[in-house]
Amino acid sequence: MNDPAPDANDPAPQSALRELRDHFSHPGTLVGLAGVAGLMALAGPFDTDTLLRLGPRAVYWAAMVGATYATGYLAGHLVAPRLPRHWPGLATALVTGLATGAGIVPVVLAINLATFGWLPDAAEWPGFVGTLVAMAVLVTLTIQTLETQLRRALAPAPPPTPGPEEPALLSRLPPAKRGPLVALSVEDHYTRVRTTRGEELLLLRLTDAIREASPVRGVQVHRSHWVALDRVTAARREGDRAVLSLTHGPDVPVSRANVPAIRAAGLLP
Repeated sequence: MNDPAPDANDPAPQSALRELRDHFSHPGTLVGLAGVAGLMALAGPFDTDTLLRLGPRAVYWAAMVGATYATGYLAGHLVAPRLPRHWPGLATALVTGLATGAGIVPVVLAINLATFGWLPDAAEWPGFVGTLVAMAVLVTLTIQTLETQLRRALAPAPPPTPGPEEPALLSRLPPAKRGPLVALSVEDHYTRVRTTRGEELLLLRLTDAIREASPVRGVQVHRSHWVALDRVTAARREGDRAVLSLTHGPDVPVSRANVPAIRAAGLLP
């Protein structure tokens, strides 16, 4: 469905003028425009460094920057709301930039005529207008991109998606090694905790480590080993015992007494 045509009595122009007035009264806007005008006055582009002394050049660029910025601001507030809402941001910025370019052509002509008494001749018109429109489109696209990135950066972070409770055991590991649990193994008075992101020795009894591994589904397969069921990739019998292959790290032996446990977990037929 097409967007409705704007009402002839639409107060958008008056609203845009009020917003422009408020925008120009903001100290940040004034400082930004003054900074740009100052840089242009010092750089003296478009031969203004040879045509004007520093003082008049500063006045010229202050008028040029302020007038063209105001024109672009009004163009954005008058044109963008009338474009189809389903348009991508790039298309909206492009059309707004073209409207801005069309608006600043008479502004630049008027300032140059008042300052230098100059108007382009017939052969210069295409290049003059094309340059202004191209600059307006590039500036509009740049500003739109920066504003979009700034809004994203300042937007509040979405609330975290509730996920499964992490096992308390992970809090004992260095942050770089905190990942899904794979296996626990006894080494002397320590328990080796194996995750998908590495291994770490903890001064902790295996029984305590297994308790802190909850709510991960796992099974103790040996007096010295516990495995997470989701990390078992294969199981094979070796006599009256068994061996489990895991997603990370070496295989884990299953004692004869624990073979029924892994069969009940569906790891062996």
